[in-house]
Amino acid sequence: MTTIRVRLTLIYSGLFLLSSVVLLVTVNLLLRRTLDTRIARLPPGALAPPAPGLPGERPSRPPLPELVNDVIGYQWEVTWLTVAALTLVSLVVGRLVAGRMLRPVHRITATAQRLSLSTLHERIALSGPQDELKELADTFDAMLDRLERSVAGQRRFIANASHELRTPLAVQRAAIEIGLPDDIGEIRRTLLLHNRRAENLIDALLVLAQAEHGLDKRSPVALDEVVRLVLAEKAAGGITMTARAEPFVVDGDPVLLNRLVTNLIDNAIRYNHPGGTVEVTLSHGALTVRNTGPQVPRERFGDLFEPFRRLQTTREQGAGLGLSIVASIAKAHGATVDASPNPGGGLELVVAFTQTRT
Repeated sequence: MTTIRVRLTLIYSGLFLLSSVVLLVTVNLLLRRTLDTRIARLPPGALAPPAPGLPGERPSRPPLPELVNDVIGYQWEVTWLTVAALTLVSLVVGRLVAGRMLRPVHRITATAQRLSLSTLHERIALSGPQDELKELADTFDAMLDRLERSVAGQRRFIANASHELRTPLAVQRAAIEIGLPDDIGEIRRTLLLHNRRAENLIDALLVLAQAEHGLDKRSPVALDEVVRLVLAEKAAGGITMTARAEPFVVDGDPVLLNRLVTNLIDNAIRYNHPGGTVEVTLSHGALTVRNTGPQVPRERFGDLFEPFRRLQTTREQGAGLGLSIVASIAKAHGATVDASPNPGGGLELVVAFTQTRT
């Protein structure tokens, strides 16, 4: 792929060489025409060949027309050597000039690549004359201003929704637990189940929204300690669990990282065979969770990280947000998530972190 810098270099060099070649060829042609005109005006005796010299004498000069031809030939040789040298010089100078002209574009590109929802406060702030590139940078900065205000409004909405949605559900749960008599236990259990499911769904949606909006601040988090804490709190329910976690620290949000590990292990336990196994490994910045379980078709792997997608499951097993939350939290921390099948059934989920802290 030819970059714009190469194209500009070729354009600059081509125009420069074209102008130089036209100039040099014109000078040579005019010089030849001028010399021919001057020779034609000389008296006939001036063009007569000189008398042959005696032995031992210095040879006389060649006839004037031959001398003119020698001078013009030498002039053309110098012209083509000059054109070759100018070709190299024009390519070097053209590349330097193109790079200098494109420097503001590189600055805009670097800022755009560096931006995320957690760094929307950064601006290009390009200085210099009010030209097209300055106008492009200012337009980009104005767009970032609007985007930052929009994200700030969405974050306030999430915080308000968190309070407004959780409070009625908490009141409803208290009313069910306290207000309903024990003789309607089945109805009471059903209402509490749906209430708890609604709370879990709202919590999951809020975590998903928070992760997709990036991290406001980061702090060093010992991911190996998070893994051990989550495993200590889990009741496997007949599932054999093994773990191996090397010391590893990542800059991020401790609450979201705890949720990432929790969702991975919950998913491995929930979608497993009775008496199956779950293996958790943290090594060289990669968190790997393997489990036994049903076969997952490879063509359905893309659905694993989509919200509300369930693979041969029911609503009672989950809302279909577990792995989508994992993917969003991983992305917010600069990590990647990959899924692959295990021989005999089950999945291997790998979260590879790149932003680490030593």
